[in-house]
Amino acid sequence: MEQRKIQFSPPDITEEEIQAVSDTLRSGWITTGPKTKQFEKEIAEYCGVNKAICLNSATAGLELVLRLFGIGEGDEVITTPYTYTATASTILHTGAKVVFADVLPGSFNIDPESVAKAITSKTKAVIPVDIAGIPCDYDKLKNVLEEKKSLYNPKKGTLQETLCRPLLLADAAHSFGAEYKTGNGWKKSGALADFSVFSFHAVKNLTTAEGGAVTFNCGDDIYKQLQLLSLHGQSKDALAKMKAGSWRYSIELPGYKCNMTDIAAAMGLVQLKRYPNLLARRREIFDLYKKSFASDGRFILPAEGDNFKSSCHVYSLRVCGADETLRDEIIAKCAENGVACNVHFIPLPMHPFYHGLGYKIEDYPNAYDMYKNEISLPVHTLMSDDDVAYVANTIKMILK
Repeated sequence: MEQRKIQFSPPDITEEEIQAVSDTLRSGWITTGPKTKQFEKEIAEYCGVNKAICLNSATAGLELVLRLFGIGEGDEVITTPYTYTATASTILHTGAKVVFADVLPGSFNIDPESVAKAITSKTKAVIPVDIAGIPCDYDKLKNVLEEKKSLYNPKKGTLQETLCRPLLLADAAHSFGAEYKTGNGWKKSGALADFSVFSFHAVKNLTTAEGGAVTFNCGDDIYKQLQLLSLHGQSKDALAKMKAGSWRYSIELPGYKCNMTDIAAAMGLVQLKRYPNLLARRREIFDLYKKSFASDGRFILPAEGDNFKSSCHVYSLRVCGADETLRDEIIAKCAENGVACNVHFIPLPMHPFYHGLGYKIEDYPNAYDMYKNEISLPVHTLMSDDDVAYVANTIKMILK
């Protein structure tokens, strides 16, 4: 088998994105402006929600929503230990306490029953994470929040008072384009929680190099508050200020600086137009991997179900009976054969910082069991069918 070089997740950028960015650079308007506003409109339409606001990262989106609802000192926010640090660090930034709920046995997604056990009168939000692009069970999560609403104790004078239960904030960084079958029919990721946050980082299915978006079904008032938080609390964005005679503005609150630029949005608009084809190709790659591994009892394949359609962001292959040492050896040998693999994710309690806060992986056995034998295989739309076959054959050859 002739060796190939298979990257893990390079961006799929065409001349159309390059031309769109070039046109924006020549337009004289490169920061938040008409391209960003158009991108927000099209994201909202794609997800089936009223509003979207574009930012410089999903991390910023998570924190801004928490701050929008006044979550801070004395509050608790429940999330999964099986995620990247951005999910939890944004909670810590507000001064609130991170409470981890284990994942379901045999799943990378948070266990609603574990969430139910973790809810207290201090719980102000739950952040499920759609790992690898598979939506969490949002109907069950909503049922848990409804059943526990008697414990909800909103902070006076904040948006928490507009809710009768903790906020449901989806970390949908992986799941743009995924779908979930609710009791009311199929809905796209972005329309499954009170607020949802996407990442458009360089390795994501849809990229703006760096960027993110928050989607929601509230009105202009919430959009305006998020806009204020994202741009220094300034009453007008740069586009509005530049209109003739519109220089005057006011600072409404001590906001942050995390707006999206028109350069990024120009790329995003082209990516969104191409996205149906990009998503279809990712699903073809998943199907090719499935055909290669399904009949081989040494492997556990990514979950499938009748109530969701994955965005196919990460192909999480698990090696039966493997421990961390064997898994790491397999990844190293893949690299020797030109195949770049990854692991999604090292559970947060295993990192020095979170362990130092007192979190122990032994308290989340399901998360550890999913992590210890997981290998994230290359999935990107620049791969050929032969590339996919090479990756699969390399894994099998290593395990002989």
